[in-house]
Amino acid sequence: MRDRLEGHLSVRHQTLESADSATKSDGTQAIRRAASILKYVAGRPTNGATLREISEAIQLSRSTAHRILKCLVHEQLLAQSDDAKRYAMGDLTLELGLAAKTLQKAILDWRAVVEDLARDTGVTVYLVGRSGNESVILDAVHGSSVVRVIPVEVGQRRPLGLGAGATALLASMSEEECEQTVASIEQHLHRHSSVKAGTIRENVRRARETGFAESLGVVAEGIFGLGVAIPARRGPALLALSLAAHASVVTDEKIAAWKRYLSQAVHRAGPR
Repeated sequence: MRDRLEGHLSVRHQTLESADSATKSDGTQAIRRAASILKYVAGRPTNGATLREISEAIQLSRSTAHRILKCLVHEQLLAQSDDAKRYAMGDLTLELGLAAKTLQKAILDWRAVVEDLARDTGVTVYLVGRSGNESVILDAVHGSSVVRVIPVEVGQRRPLGLGAGATALLASMSEEECEQTVASIEQHLHRHSSVKAGTIRENVRRARETGFAESLGVVAEGIFGLGVAIPARRGPALLALSLAAHASVVTDEKIAAWKRYLSQAVHRAGPR
């Protein structure tokens, strides 16, 4: 009986080892790790990320992270700073992103709206998209304001709820889906902002009451954001429009006017 049991356990151990080896040999583990690194670096377009930051965030040894980074740089998916200490998104990522038909259509459909809003408001206007539990900046146009702000750039990703557009997207979800999303991103918030999950929930509540999401100092210190979700024909919104301005130029009158512009833009376009 004991011999049979030991034999059974031995076969099971070999089976598990074979399954683990198959996972590693077919490359899926490396792909997941590379994708996680790209997503992490995409969230830091201004200064990039160091090897240490990446290895700790993705929970990889430095040697493993370095091998993957070296390959991503070689394939132009990532680029290194002049001192080779920081990593940023490479040129090929932009080309691949523009090749995605869904993103192309969204950007083309809303480009004129974004340009009109930037002209009418004089501030920076963003088209924000939802990607899983994250928001991504799809397009941006800068207005004529003397105090120009660029808190985020095209391609930057952040957890839903961080920023006006990202909060508007989160607020468009059902209560259950919204809570699940907040719970899943809570452990990652400290990497992007000092904002807590409780603050995100409160911002979502206000956005649902007023129809607009507001943020102050969430994305960057001294920056005011105003966002509105673009209704989808079915389900939660996948796109949002947002404005960003320096807090020093923001007044109640301007906020009221910006809300009118945003409402008119979404109303003209209709559900997408």
